[in-house]
Amino acid sequence: MDQTFASSGTGPGIDTGAVAALADETLDWRFKALPPAAWGLSVRDYLATGPALADLGTPLLTLDAGALDHNLRTMAAWCAEAGVALAPHGKTTMAPALWQAQLAAGSHGITLANLPQIRVARAFGVQRVLLANTLPDPAGLGWLAGELAADPAFAFTSWVDSAASVRLMDEALRAAGAERQVEVMVELGGPGGRTGARTVDEAVEIAAAVLRAPTLRLAGIGGYEGALAHDASEDGLAAVRTYLRTLAELHGRLASAYADGSAPVVTAGGSAYFDLVAEELGALPEAFVVLRSGAYIAHDDGFYRGISPLARAAGAAGGTDAGGAPLRSALHGWARVVSRPEPHLALLDAGKRDLPFDEGLPEPQRVRGGAELTGTAARITALNDQHAFLRDAGDLAPIGAVLRLGVSHPCTAFDKWALIPVLDDASAAEPKVTGLVRTFF
Repeated sequence: MDQTFASSGTGPGIDTGAVAALADETLDWRFKALPPAAWGLSVRDYLATGPALADLGTPLLTLDAGALDHNLRTMAAWCAEAGVALAPHGKTTMAPALWQAQLAAGSHGITLANLPQIRVARAFGVQRVLLANTLPDPAGLGWLAGELAADPAFAFTSWVDSAASVRLMDEALRAAGAERQVEVMVELGGPGGRTGARTVDEAVEIAAAVLRAPTLRLAGIGGYEGALAHDASEDGLAAVRTYLRTLAELHGRLASAYADGSAPVVTAGGSAYFDLVAEELGALPEAFVVLRSGAYIAHDDGFYRGISPLARAAGAAGGTDAGGAPLRSALHGWARVVSRPEPHLALLDAGKRDLPFDEGLPEPQRVRGGAELTGTAARITALNDQHAFLRDAGDLAPIGAVLRLGVSHPCTAFDKWALIPVLDDASAAEPKVTGLVRTFF
């Protein structure tokens, strides 16, 4: 029997053999994180040599093994307690090994944003894919129809936000001779937001168009509240709640539209407001509520550190554990001081090509094997393509010193690195490399 996205499915949800085979990849000059000593070795054989952080050059981005494990367990426990499913957004990492870890921790499926990302997921046998976007590409739909026909266990759903996109999808799938219906969800947006129907009435009309299209199956509704606010102010949280209540209204309006009696999917929830999603949508009758939070696995030392629901809950409780242990940043940049042309200025060898900067500049945290910089006047004030401007670190950061940097916004960090070393403990005096995470952007 063909699987639907809302069905439970069986197995690990990904081809574990394909993920394991990444350990056989031969290392070479393509991977800027690794030194020439690794070239010619497989990932497995290089890790067997016992490399340490000190063996790697700069610039560098690393992951912390303990923080990754903590974040996986924390988010899984939070979702279980809230009674919602999780299909984390895979675009954050585009790392099949991390997707596998998320699925093993209880995630229902993987969310993706575009056709190339879906192709990566299928190359690694991901079984349940939620496309948080519309797919009106005829060639892409032809390929998707073939994937669905070849694998009855493959469950896929995407969004539609107009009658035009419904028509284009239906025409393309008919032309491709699609054997299985493609599940779609009606996307509801909000004023000034991103994609999505702007009113409930318009969304209901789109659902009616889906029901008339023989190649499509109405699977539920979805949307993205993160486009309507960018902070945790009262106004921002109120805007998110208002939108989610409108999404709940749409769910009620479509309650009788699901002819096969299956539970409709209701999906929202990035990494900033998933608590509000659970509060407003978690108790909807006959709904399979799915969060799409993706940044939690790496978290950060910037935007998400301040806005994450777990951080907000802990802060509201005076720093105590409220609603789950706070997440920990698993991402760190490492950069070397290469110049001190002025008394209060040092230049580091990491820049925009290496570290994220769209949601805040990196923050200096410590000198490897030396001084703590957190709490000092040291700060990064600008990034060029290949340099960071470090000010007021003084003699704590002499030429040649390697600094650990906290970064903001993991979604624009992973894409800069095809291979990311995993450290046993990024806070240790001499961190050891325990893994290498391969990304596919």
